[in-house]
Amino acid sequence: MEIIAFKPGQELCGYTIKKITPLETIDSVMVQLEHIKTKAKHIHILNKDKENTFGVFFRTVPTDSSGVAHILEHTVLCGSKKFNVRDPFFSMIKRSLSTFMNAFTASDWTMYPFSTQNQKDYYNLMNVYLDAAFFPKIDELSFKQEGHRLEILEADDKDIELEYKGVVYNEMKGAMSSPGQVLGRSLLTALYPDTTYRNNSGGEPSDIPTLTWENLKDFHARYYHPSNAYFYTYGNLPLEETLSFICEKALNQFEKIETDSKVPSQPRWDTPQKATQVYAYSDPEDVSKKYQACVAWLTCDVKDSFEILVLTVLEQILLGNSASPLRKALIDSTLGSTLSDSTGFDSDNRDTMFACGLKDISKDSVKKIEDIIFSTIQEIADKGIDQNLIDSAIHQIEFHRKEITNTPYPFGIKLLLSFASTVIHDGDPISCINIDADLDKLKENIKKGDFLENKLKQYFLENPHRVLFTLEPDTGLEQKEIEETKKELKNLLKQMTKQDLEQIRKDAKTLEALQEKEEDVSILPTLDLVDVPPEIEIIKPDTIKNVNLSTCYDKATSGILYFTCPMGAGNIPPDLFALIPFFCQSFTNSGTKKNSYDKIAEIMDLYTGGVSVSPFSGSYFSKKAEPHSFLAIQGKALDRNVEKLFDLIKEFIEEYDFQDFERLKSLLLQYQAGMEASIVSTGHRYAISLASRHLSKASYINELWHGIAQYQLIKEITEQFNTTGNKNKVLEILSENLIKIAQSVLKRGNFKPAVIGDSGSIIRADKQFRSIHENLLNDSQQSFFTPDISFEQDLPYDGWYTNTSVSFVGQSFKTVRITHEDSSGLAVISKILRSLYLHREIREKGGAYGGFAIYNTEEGIFSFGSYRDPHIARTLDVYKKACDFIINGDYTQTDVKEAILQVCSEIDKPETPGPSAMKAFYRDITKLDDDIRRQFKNSLLRLDKKRIQDIAKKYFTIDETQKGTAIISSRTNLEKANKQLSKKPLTLFKI
Repeated sequence: MEIIAFKPGQELCGYTIKKITPLETIDSVMVQLEHIKTKAKHIHILNKDKENTFGVFFRTVPTDSSGVAHILEHTVLCGSKKFNVRDPFFSMIKRSLSTFMNAFTASDWTMYPFSTQNQKDYYNLMNVYLDAAFFPKIDELSFKQEGHRLEILEADDKDIELEYKGVVYNEMKGAMSSPGQVLGRSLLTALYPDTTYRNNSGGEPSDIPTLTWENLKDFHARYYHPSNAYFYTYGNLPLEETLSFICEKALNQFEKIETDSKVPSQPRWDTPQKATQVYAYSDPEDVSKKYQACVAWLTCDVKDSFEILVLTVLEQILLGNSASPLRKALIDSTLGSTLSDSTGFDSDNRDTMFACGLKDISKDSVKKIEDIIFSTIQEIADKGIDQNLIDSAIHQIEFHRKEITNTPYPFGIKLLLSFASTVIHDGDPISCINIDADLDKLKENIKKGDFLENKLKQYFLENPHRVLFTLEPDTGLEQKEIEETKKELKNLLKQMTKQDLEQIRKDAKTLEALQEKEEDVSILPTLDLVDVPPEIEIIKPDTIKNVNLSTCYDKATSGILYFTCPMGAGNIPPDLFALIPFFCQSFTNSGTKKNSYDKIAEIMDLYTGGVSVSPFSGSYFSKKAEPHSFLAIQGKALDRNVEKLFDLIKEFIEEYDFQDFERLKSLLLQYQAGMEASIVSTGHRYAISLASRHLSKASYINELWHGIAQYQLIKEITEQFNTTGNKNKVLEILSENLIKIAQSVLKRGNFKPAVIGDSGSIIRADKQFRSIHENLLNDSQQSFFTPDISFEQDLPYDGWYTNTSVSFVGQSFKTVRITHEDSSGLAVISKILRSLYLHREIREKGGAYGGFAIYNTEEGIFSFGSYRDPHIARTLDVYKKACDFIINGDYTQTDVKEAILQVCSEIDKPETPGPSAMKAFYRDITKLDDDIRRQFKNSLLRLDKKRIQDIAKKYFTIDETQKGTAIISSRTNLEKANKQLSKKPLTLFKI
């Protein structure tokens, strides 16, 4: 990076520059500043990236579990001094080309970040964010909508009941339905009993109703002040303009105050502790092996960058892959299915923590888990750590430092999240990025011998500040909590006067009127369609001399080579088709004829950034829209390790082996546990998949591979271990089937390789893969198609019950695909419905965390979904009325324009060179050519309200029988819903 024209000590736009530091690994410079008047801190990362990021965050320190920090995060986004509209945050999502907009509540900080590629958009969003954070309205009705409120239920017999409502209340009811969330929150309470971390910053559902509006306003006044604020900017826009803008819009209106927000270190214990927490589990037949146990230690100070690096390396050594000794000892014990929730090193708090354990265990295994953990660490400390494990741990750190991606967040946001917890406790953000000095120090210490072994003793074996934690299922807890809430509400009702009840009714009416009120949001800044670049990003393969097998993309990928190779699945026997995702999981994780699974894992981490196989299904984007199904081998490595990467790929292809039955069983149980945990955390996706599973063959395969059907298949196999009495026979059949799948795909005519990186590495990679390719069985039979798999045509109207206190409501119907002239209009309709209708009806009024409308351009399927929803029947009614809303045209041309902006924001979302070339390659594989993309965007930019209404009339007037419907919830909720849906009750299934 060229030298910039700033220097330490310089005054700049009301700030003093404290420090300037080159960040050579990311070709950037960090400028640290302090606002002279208020002492607000500012970190700027200057580089050539056109995707600019802004964030403001505050140290927020809750003293209870009422969710005050979380509810405040929601409420400040409900209108401010300058932008006095109901929901400026969600309105700006519509009026922006942002690549990221959100807000986060952590245990001890609250953050408001965004990213965008558009300069006008950058200042528009910053204006709204600054006003929201520093000058919010925080009115009482917004608090009641977002936090909690009482409403009156009128019963048929004229009796009345009270109920709790509120977005955060329902969000946390949903979150705390997850065993992983319960364990994570309870572990903090157990390990940090004397600091803010003992509290649930998101809010315990039972405690949220204790929060008052006055508490909320006091919390804002205490913590949301520039003297307690940290600002962050990243990208290529001029720093001076940003600083002047922040001062003008916010900081100039404040004086410095003293804020007492520092989090003290947790006082250390002399003796280890034990703790147990129950969680709601609704299946009494399946409860004996639903415990979790882990040991958690308090470790180093978050500001100690060297010790954090040491613990990061130890985490990788102990737990990072299948060869890691602690992971292996726990999994190989066969006491449980997979590592416990919260396992790993967590550097987010003032004192960092390390945890490890096992899930899906029986109660009598808790002590055994503790013994395994300590005996394994003791043995490693006594015998010494294998040098390969140390080298692979350091290699993984180096690889992930070099790899720059925009997944799951834009890179500027990822950088901010990497050091926010350090900065919030007055640590040095540079130490989180420039780690070379710490790495060199670590390597020098390791050379002297016993350094890491002594750290194992210091942090684990001889550290008394630890807890043996047990998570215990309770089949009666959900009903008990329901009864307790009912009792609490009955007692409240008894104490209420007529005036109190009248006030609740009045508040409900006022809130409903506010939610229904049409607002003039023209006060908010916006973009116009002229601000949208009309062109699409086009990436073509490169021609490189001496490369004739692989599709090549010569890109600046920071010294990393990416390899991908689709393989058609069309010749896999149809009766084995559902096994393909597990085949992908096990292909690179079950060992080879040459090496055991743990040795393979060790080699993989030592020389690569990972090798995996993934399944892909869908429909070709061409006019005929035939369904496609394929698998893809994917791998990546530093340029110096290209040959090692292909040695590993060659071994997988030529020496695959599924004969280690214990390993297969272990992989099945881990895979099942991962899917089970994801059902409650991403239930809306599962519900939409279930709802659309009979609308096309590709949708059916998506459900078969990634939905509840896949989970049930794996569960069925694992249950056979116990029911057949012959575990080995079950695994033998599974092994034979996996071999058949391998034989079906690993043929010379069935590979379409692509390589991304610099030309020298591409030439080496292609030569390596050619030698693999030539050894394959020659078969030119076409395989890039979907075999003849039959599925039901009747559309579902289902309820699926599992462990959750909230619901996920999915509904889908068929429209047209991206090649149709109406496609762009359907994409815009999905945004209009979400912004103008579903957000209001499902979130604001209904109290769910979110309501969605999703248009799938590949399949031509339109879906509705809700997330952590307290309703079922009401939400289905909302979906029905959504169709009426879009046809009736109760929206403006400006609303259409804003929806177009949202679709454009998704189309133009930037990617770093490696992933963007990868996406271009897969567009070619699935026949999404540049003409289709260009026509879609051109059509999008020409849409108007009349065209939208015409398209709506064509597709949203269909009968309810032409829609697939699926709900994931608890059995109690589904049975309650069926009483309301008595004319057409849901067919119920157990997940």
